[in-house]
Amino acid sequence: MHTKRNVLIVYAHQSNGSFNAAARDAAMEVLQSQGCRVTVSDLYAMGFRACATADDIIGTLKNPDNFHYGEETVQAWKEGRLTDDIKAEHQKVREAQLIIFQFPMYWFSVPAILKGWIDRVLTQGFAFSLQNMYSNGNFKDKKVILSFTTGSTEGMFLPDGVHGDINVVLWPLQSGTLYFCGFQVLPPQIFWAPGHSPPETQKAMLVAWRKRLATLWEETPLSFTPTNLFDMSFSGGFRLLPQVKEQRQEEPYGLSTGHHLGKPIPPNNQTKASPPHD
Repeated sequence: MHTKRNVLIVYAHQSNGSFNAAARDAAMEVLQSQGCRVTVSDLYAMGFRACATADDIIGTLKNPDNFHYGEETVQAWKEGRLTDDIKAEHQKVREAQLIIFQFPMYWFSVPAILKGWIDRVLTQGFAFSLQNMYSNGNFKDKKVILSFTTGSTEGMFLPDGVHGDINVVLWPLQSGTLYFCGFQVLPPQIFWAPGHSPPETQKAMLVAWRKRLATLWEETPLSFTPTNLFDMSFSGGFRLLPQVKEQRQEEPYGLSTGHHLGKPIPPNNQTKASPPHD
């Protein structure tokens, strides 16, 4: 028997009558039935503060005349001087083997209150450092998944759709935030336009989510370009190694959505798992 797994759901919707609330509840129910301990950070209900300011730090600032949030918070984290709300979220993240972000997509991104959670809780030192990022990230033993609703249909987010490729939209969040902190990023759970869908379609979406949750722990994470393919030094500019670029010249696709190397982006790079790079 595995030890009891801890799951954190970071939930960002104002209404308990929403589809997002139903998706949250489905996750809680299925995961608890597996014996998981599920904790929910209901950001709106908590009145979670979105702005990253000097108010996040207890005690004296190192440089009050030219406040630098990253430098001040990494020091405060080391010295245990962050505010209680951040410390509480740190503890939840520390204990979690899986984090689910449940939210409605706003403006191709997360709601401000959830962006505030990212800005304030993924503190430098706690979540990442220059030595510990991407493949070597602090959270490489943790899984994470974006579960979100859209206002638009799937067709609008195809490469030839009016909004453009959903893979491009997801890259900053999944690579630049989650994989940057080392997380194993599971393919996103996208609920396409539930607000414009009839009740039976909404019900089917939740049934599919429950079915997926039943085997979520066994899923293969998304594939990202590992750090060992880069010269991870200031002198080398953190650039892809020349021999790697050379090897990729004959390949039909780039390495990833962001590392496209001027080639077509690998299809579904940010939405479906694929075999990892050598």
